[in-house]
Amino acid sequence: MKVIFLGTPQIAVPTLEALFGDKFFEVVGVLCQPDRPKGRGNKVTPPAVKEALQRLDPEGKITLWQPEKLSRSPEIVEQMKAKNADAMVMVAFGQILKKDVLEMTPHGVINFHGSLLPKYRGAAPINWVIINGEKTTGVTTMRANAGVDTGDMLERVEFEIKPEWNAIDLAEHMSTAGAPLVISTLKGLADGSVKPVVQDDSQATYAPMLDKEMANIDWMWAATTIHNTVRGLVPWPGTVCQFRGAPLKIWQTKLVEKSELETIDVPSKTQGTIINRNHRVFAVCGNNGLELIELCEVQPPGKPKMKAQDWANGAHLAKDDCLLKV
Repeated sequence: MKVIFLGTPQIAVPTLEALFGDKFFEVVGVLCQPDRPKGRGNKVTPPAVKEALQRLDPEGKITLWQPEKLSRSPEIVEQMKAKNADAMVMVAFGQILKKDVLEMTPHGVINFHGSLLPKYRGAAPINWVIINGEKTTGVTTMRANAGVDTGDMLERVEFEIKPEWNAIDLAEHMSTAGAPLVISTLKGLADGSVKPVVQDDSQATYAPMLDKEMANIDWMWAATTIHNTVRGLVPWPGTVCQFRGAPLKIWQTKLVEKSELETIDVPSKTQGTIINRNHRVFAVCGNNGLELIELCEVQPPGKPKMKAQDWANGAHLAKDDCLLKV
């Protein structure tokens, strides 16, 4: 089967590797986003899929396209057509496809979506399942259409979300679980064993794009809400609060067991109050100020991420120090 692959970030790499590793497939072209400035030095860096292709195809025999906008690059669309591919595979490509691309190959565009459709359609399903405290999620292969993740479903795999996972951890697990699913789907389409299933729109939920306004922690929230928000917004936009008039990023937290909560002396019910006990750092939270959440990793302005205890030691915490909403 001749395949054109569309993908950009690291989550797409295992699927590309799986296609290269199976003799049933011939990858005849790869599309990814252009190289972008990255990091503090704004060094122009290739996307993960481009780096993977250079490793998998060191002689550069396979065509690589990096259009700023595929919809405005008719010459690339014509080059894709000339490949006479049987199917296209899309994993987090990052651009909307027009009808001429969606209908270019006999099997269409097979999309890897990071949720159990029709739940969590949209741009950020990996983040939202964690933010919403879901216990399970999965990967669905689907035939892409002009809608937002509304195409017919093909196959899917379900798995548990471990309570300590953040969005990066979940994306990594999805990438490894989804790669063999894509292979299975393509082979099933080829031999007729995989049949499209129409989505039930009445069961649909949505996972909209993330924005910076979501980053602000409110210590009136329940501990579980704070913990899930911190996990779900890694690596962007991250979560932040205010300490002594300056922003403090919160990168990792831990829930406190009820049995342990009873052993910690809470001197104040004011939400955001910092408690430093036995080399551990906690913050008072919850609507009534009766909950605690442990701070594990934080980042003060102009400094790298650090253990919360190291930050607390350096800050020389005062009795009434409190974390506030930005």
